[in-house]
Amino acid sequence: MGPFLVPIVMFVCLFTFLSIAVWSGARRKEREAFYRAEERKRLLEASGVGADKVLELLREEELVSQRKRREGVKLGGVIVLAAGIGMQMMFIQINDPEAQFVPAIPICIGAAMLLYAYLMAPKVPAAKRED
Repeated sequence: MGPFLVPIVMFVCLFTFLSIAVWSGARRKEREAFYRAEERKRLLEASGVGADKVLELLREEELVSQRKRREGVKLGGVIVLAAGIGMQMMFIQINDPEAQFVPAIPICIGAAMLLYAYLMAPKVPAAKRED
């Protein structure tokens, strides 16, 4: 039983950590949503501030969300493309002609992600500057 004890303990610790991390992340998102809803409610109830201010806040949050999503796709595309190019360089060094087409998969996926991010993704208007 001695040689199996360490992997079992590591397995239990890993999945305990992952479950706590997922739970705390979900709890944080729930709190953030609650605080945003409370903020909107206070804005609507405040004197002199109407629904237009809340709608403007919602539009701003949506623009920030779209911008983050698009930047994430760009970053993911660059990372996958770089990984494919690195694999290609490795397979060239190995000098196996049959395996040199394997890196074409991540290269094509990275290129497709970048094409989507730059050409087909919904355009996010530039942020308004109030100087």
